[in-house]
Amino acid sequence: MAETNRSRRQRSEQPRQHGKVDVDWLGRDLRGTWGERRLAAREKVADPRYQRIDDLTMADHRARALEQMQLLVDDGAVLAAFPKRLGGEDDHGGNIAGFEELVLADPSLQIKSGVQFGLFGAAVLHLGTAHHHDAFLPSIMRLEVPGAFAMTETGHGSDVASIGTTATYDEQAEEFVIHTPFRGAWKDYLGNAALHGKHAVVFAKLITKGIDHGVHAFYVPIRDEAGEFLPGVGGEDDGYKGGLNGIDNGRLHFTNVRVPRTNLLNRYGDVAADGTYSSPIASPGRRFFTMIGTLVQGRVSLDGAAAVAQQAALAIAIRYGSERRQFNASSDTQEEVLLDYRRHQRRLFTRLAKAYAQTYAHERLLVKFHGVFSGRTDTPEEREDLETLAAGLKALSTWQALDTLQEAREACGGAGFLGENRIVQLRADLDIYVTFEGDNTVLLQLVGKRLLGDFAKQFKGASKGDIARFAADQFFERASTLVGLRTLTQDVRDLGNVKKSSIALRDDDFQRDLLEDRVETMVADIAGRLRHAPKEQAKAAAAFNNEQHQLIEAARAWVELQHYDALAAAVERSPEATKKVLTHLRDLFALTIIEEHAAWHLENGRLSGARSLAVTSTIERLLAKLRPHALDLVAAFGLGDEHLRAHIATGAEGKRQAEAQAHYDGMRAAGTLPTQEKRAKGSNPEAQPITVAGAAPVPPADILGDSVASAPSAASAPSAESADAADASEGAEVPAR
Repeated sequence: MAETNRSRRQRSEQPRQHGKVDVDWLGRDLRGTWGERRLAAREKVADPRYQRIDDLTMADHRARALEQMQLLVDDGAVLAAFPKRLGGEDDHGGNIAGFEELVLADPSLQIKSGVQFGLFGAAVLHLGTAHHHDAFLPSIMRLEVPGAFAMTETGHGSDVASIGTTATYDEQAEEFVIHTPFRGAWKDYLGNAALHGKHAVVFAKLITKGIDHGVHAFYVPIRDEAGEFLPGVGGEDDGYKGGLNGIDNGRLHFTNVRVPRTNLLNRYGDVAADGTYSSPIASPGRRFFTMIGTLVQGRVSLDGAAAVAQQAALAIAIRYGSERRQFNASSDTQEEVLLDYRRHQRRLFTRLAKAYAQTYAHERLLVKFHGVFSGRTDTPEEREDLETLAAGLKALSTWQALDTLQEAREACGGAGFLGENRIVQLRADLDIYVTFEGDNTVLLQLVGKRLLGDFAKQFKGASKGDIARFAADQFFERASTLVGLRTLTQDVRDLGNVKKSSIALRDDDFQRDLLEDRVETMVADIAGRLRHAPKEQAKAAAAFNNEQHQLIEAARAWVELQHYDALAAAVERSPEATKKVLTHLRDLFALTIIEEHAAWHLENGRLSGARSLAVTSTIERLLAKLRPHALDLVAAFGLGDEHLRAHIATGAEGKRQAEAQAHYDGMRAAGTLPTQEKRAKGSNPEAQPITVAGAAPVPPADILGDSVASAPSAASAPSAESADAADASEGAEVPAR
């Protein structure tokens, strides 16, 4: 027994081993399947020829973006997704992976090249046939024909099925007549439309023999070689915008513009010479969604670009926060590093956890996208899954990018507002990401409808007995919630011990159960209410409208679950030391999401009051655990000074702080440092400590002096070591959920 106690003492005296991030492994893992494509793109980002110049006029910025696109063409960087027989590589995932990295060079370049090759060119590729590929793609790939993607109209953005532009077939001439019947049907916000575009893929309702067959795509010349509009084509410049001013967005309208019958991109719908319509997809609705679904890569790329932008913002803010000092709360001779303040950690580390989760979720999306578009997994079910995942991930990542950029800007103080530090311009440029390629709210509604559809499929062909059992289970779940059985069980297991609550909260199965249960409960509740909706169209629409908020929240919860699963999978495959740090990051992500929805979990009996309180305290301890690894976690993004191009992220602040510290240290050593007034006067003999029963004396305000106005002492917060020690005292037992 003596030997055992001595061994225990020896172990307790040894410093606890903290996880150490394998930055190289983590960097490779974050870059994912197409890591080499990303690295190649980052070489371009580091080249000043591709980088944004902030003080250009709008006209010069537009001209520069066009020149940069030609550089991409000359380098062969735009060929990845195009067919091998035309000089491409048929590498759809690699194409997107490289393309989204260009947001670090200039978001205007990323989006303008995306319009040319990812929308205009991709529409010809995916909606056209071999004839169109041979006739149009080579000149598109060489940028000899800059083009516009003319889908959105002033009067209809996300509701593409209701656009007003028509394409009426003339049997005698074997031509389609493209016409814009009213102002709201003008094509709007189109990249390349104001200046550079020579042709456009125009989406219009195909009408032949008096029948409207819905929206189809047509290849339409719009300008001559001199850059003037062709007869019947008109347009306007959208002018200066809130961001992305390197792109010449504009409007187009058409007055009885004729194009040959063969300019219909006819992969999913064709018109014979005599005007007869045919399609391999009989259902007009399914045909429409299939055509629109082929263009999902825009949403995929925006999701990835939003993740990259978050990485850049966090790398800048965390680097700066690790050097910038403010307030001497815990020392008379040295100010505190910003990143040691717990609030500063919360505002950045919680967003760092989300950036990691969204980066890993994007990799899963990209793999699914490549599988479908390469043909390896191209089934209707896989396409539907891809569209749902792309819609949900794009919505949350682009919103999160704006949130992260704004918080990073504020966390960097006045320095974050300077253009030289990149954040404000990225924030302005990414603002529109939440709107184009589908408004985020509309996209989440699409996801919500899919969740309801999947819920309904559970009962297709089910027996009355199966349905009865499901109803009984639902009743039991509801009853358990109402009488508080779940929360009572949690309280019994925790026995009022915060440490036990914290252990339970950090169990990955418990975390996932909470996140998944929220999705399933919300969807089931919505479905139950809609089951009794009237059949009459107007009343049914009103009933659905009443559920819209809850439906969108359910969709958001589902996307958060996808983020969690992707990050949790990365934890499982990581090397041991890195796994410990990534586990803390996963826990922080999960508990941040749970904290954001704490009201729902409490109202629905999923969390006891004690565990809900423990969520916040556990987050605080996780922040302390992650603090020593913050720089490694952003270093794994692989973004150097040449990619960030932010002065405050180059180490310049650290040099300034060292210079200031050396100045004051020198004065102290020489005895030339002036004495502060309050010390020169000595203590105020009339000031008496304020005593609270059962507590230590508290100095009055006049003695506290400047410290009252200063930030709280970082030294008072638990360190990573003390947080780990607290964990050790809790024991290894994880209570049952």
